[in-house]
Amino acid sequence: LGLGAFVALCLAISAIGGWVTAGSVGTWYQVLRKPAFNPPDWLFAPVWTLLYVLIAVAGWRVWRACGLAGARAGMAAYAVQLALNLLWSLLFFGGRMIGVALVEIVLLLAMICVNAVLFWRTDRPAGWLLVPYAAWVAFACVLNFALWRLI
Repeated sequence: LGLGAFVALCLAISAIGGWVTAGSVGTWYQVLRKPAFNPPDWLFAPVWTLLYVLIAVAGWRVWRACGLAGARAGMAAYAVQLALNLLWSLLFFGGRMIGVALVEIVLLLAMICVNAVLFWRTDRPAGWLLVPYAAWVAFACVLNFALWRLI
Protein backbone atom coordinates (compact mmCIF):
# COMPACT_ATOMS: atom_id res chain seq x y z
CA LEU A 1 0.00 0.00 0.00
CA GLY A 2 2.83 2.39 0.89
CA LEU A 3 4.68 1.65 -2.32
CA GLY A 4 1.48 2.23 -4.27
CA ALA A 5 1.11 5.65 -2.64
CA PHE A 6 4.68 6.64 -3.57
CA VAL A 7 4.20 5.42 -7.14
CA ALA A 8 0.86 7.25 -7.38
CA LEU A 9 2.46 10.47 -6.11
CA CYS A 10 5.32 10.30 -8.61
CA LEU A 11 3.07 9.34 -11.51
CA ALA A 12 0.68 12.19 -10.61
CA ILE A 13 3.59 14.63 -10.81
CA SER A 14 4.57 13.02 -14.10
CA ALA A 15 1.02 13.37 -15.42
CA ILE A 16 0.78 17.04 -14.47
CA GLY A 17 4.17 17.72 -16.03
CA GLY A 18 3.14 15.75 -19.10
CA TRP A 19 -0.08 17.72 -19.40
CA VAL A 20 1.86 21.01 -19.31
CA THR A 21 4.46 19.65 -21.73
CA ALA A 22 1.88 18.38 -24.23
CA GLY A 23 0.78 21.91 -25.04
CA SER A 24 4.25 22.87 -26.28
CA VAL A 25 6.08 19.73 -27.33
CA GLY A 26 4.25 19.40 -30.64
CA THR A 27 4.37 23.09 -31.48
CA TRP A 28 6.81 25.49 -29.81
CA TYR A 29 9.42 22.86 -28.92
CA GLN A 30 9.46 21.48 -32.48
CA VAL A 31 10.55 24.79 -33.98
CA LEU A 32 13.37 25.44 -31.51
CA ARG A 33 16.91 25.09 -32.82
CA LYS A 34 18.30 22.03 -31.09
CA PRO A 35 21.84 20.75 -30.54
CA ALA A 36 23.00 17.65 -32.38
CA PHE A 37 22.85 15.61 -29.16
CA ASN A 38 19.14 16.32 -28.58
CA PRO A 39 17.45 12.92 -28.05
CA PRO A 40 14.48 11.95 -30.20
CA ASP A 41 11.14 12.99 -28.74
CA TRP A 42 9.94 9.39 -28.29
CA LEU A 43 12.76 8.69 -25.79
CA PHE A 44 11.60 11.13 -23.10
CA ALA A 45 8.38 9.37 -22.01
CA PRO A 46 9.88 5.91 -21.34
CA VAL A 47 12.95 7.37 -19.63
CA TRP A 48 10.88 9.60 -17.37
CA THR A 49 8.44 6.78 -16.58
CA LEU A 50 11.31 4.56 -15.44
CA LEU A 51 12.89 7.40 -13.46
CA TYR A 52 9.62 8.20 -11.67
CA VAL A 53 9.27 4.54 -10.67
CA LEU A 54 12.86 4.56 -9.31
CA ILE A 55 12.15 7.83 -7.43
CA ALA A 56 9.00 6.28 -5.95
CA VAL A 57 10.79 3.11 -4.84
CA ALA A 58 13.57 5.19 -3.27
CA GLY A 59 11.09 7.25 -1.26
CA TRP A 60 9.14 4.18 -0.23
CA ARG A 61 12.30 2.38 0.98
CA VAL A 62 13.26 5.29 3.22
CA TRP A 63 9.69 5.71 4.48
CA ARG A 64 9.51 1.98 5.21
CA ALA A 65 12.87 2.04 6.99
CA CYS A 66 12.13 4.90 9.39
CA GLY A 67 8.92 6.71 8.50
CA LEU A 68 8.45 10.37 7.65
CA ALA A 69 9.53 11.60 11.07
CA GLY A 70 12.57 9.32 11.21
CA ALA A 71 13.92 10.62 7.91
CA ARG A 72 12.68 14.19 8.16
CA ALA A 73 15.58 15.81 6.24
CA GLY A 74 15.61 13.15 3.51
CA MET A 75 11.85 13.26 3.03
CA ALA A 76 11.88 17.07 2.99
CA ALA A 77 14.55 16.97 0.27
CA TYR A 78 12.43 14.37 -1.53
CA ALA A 79 9.39 16.67 -1.49
CA VAL A 80 11.43 19.68 -2.62
CA GLN A 81 13.07 17.87 -5.54
CA LEU A 82 9.67 16.55 -6.69
CA ALA A 83 8.25 20.09 -6.55
CA LEU A 84 11.27 21.44 -8.45
CA ASN A 85 10.87 18.65 -11.00
CA LEU A 86 7.32 19.75 -11.73
CA LEU A 87 8.27 23.42 -11.65
CA TRP A 88 10.81 22.87 -14.43
CA SER A 89 8.07 21.61 -16.77
CA LEU A 90 5.91 24.58 -15.86
CA LEU A 91 8.74 27.03 -16.57
CA PHE A 92 10.23 25.40 -19.67
CA PHE A 93 7.20 24.05 -21.50
CA GLY A 94 4.36 25.97 -19.85
CA GLY A 95 6.07 29.36 -19.62
CA ARG A 96 8.58 28.82 -22.44
CA MET A 97 11.17 30.51 -20.23
CA ILE A 98 14.29 28.61 -21.22
CA GLY A 99 16.71 30.79 -19.24
CA VAL A 100 14.68 30.73 -16.03
CA ALA A 101 14.20 26.99 -16.46
CA LEU A 102 17.98 26.61 -16.79
CA VAL A 103 18.56 28.23 -13.41
CA GLU A 104 15.80 26.13 -11.89
CA ILE A 105 17.08 22.83 -13.29
CA VAL A 106 20.51 23.45 -11.77
CA LEU A 107 18.75 23.86 -8.42
CA LEU A 108 16.81 20.67 -9.13
CA LEU A 109 20.02 18.75 -9.81
CA ALA A 110 21.57 20.04 -6.59
CA MET A 111 18.49 19.00 -4.61
CA ILE A 112 18.46 15.53 -6.20
CA CYS A 113 22.09 15.10 -5.11
CA VAL A 114 21.27 16.26 -1.58
CA ASN A 115 18.30 13.89 -1.54
CA ALA A 116 20.42 10.98 -2.75
CA VAL A 117 23.03 11.55 -0.04
CA LEU A 118 20.40 11.85 2.69
CA PHE A 119 18.62 8.73 1.47
CA TRP A 120 21.92 6.84 1.17
CA ARG A 121 22.60 7.53 4.86
CA THR A 122 19.29 5.89 5.75
CA ASP A 123 19.04 3.17 3.11
CA ARG A 124 21.89 2.76 0.64
CA PRO A 125 19.82 1.21 -2.16
CA ALA A 126 17.40 4.17 -1.91
CA GLY A 127 20.28 6.58 -2.41
CA TRP A 128 21.57 4.62 -5.39
CA LEU A 129 18.08 4.53 -6.94
CA LEU A 130 18.30 8.32 -7.34
CA VAL A 131 21.61 8.18 -9.27
CA PRO A 132 20.02 7.53 -12.71
CA TYR A 133 17.63 10.43 -12.02
CA ALA A 134 20.55 12.71 -11.18
CA ALA A 135 22.42 11.58 -14.30
CA TRP A 136 19.42 12.25 -16.56
CA VAL A 137 18.79 15.65 -15.00
CA ALA A 138 22.50 16.49 -15.39
CA PHE A 139 22.11 15.69 -19.09
CA ALA A 140 18.92 17.76 -19.15
CA CYS A 141 20.89 20.68 -17.65
CA VAL A 142 23.36 20.48 -20.54
CA LEU A 143 20.52 20.21 -23.04
CA ASN A 144 18.63 23.13 -21.44
CA PHE A 145 21.84 25.21 -21.57
CA ALA A 146 22.38 24.34 -25.25
CA LEU A 147 18.80 25.26 -26.11
CA TRP A 148 19.16 28.56 -24.24
CA ARG A 149 22.37 29.32 -26.16
CA LEU A 150 20.67 28.59 -29.48
CA ILE A 151 17.75 30.99 -28.99
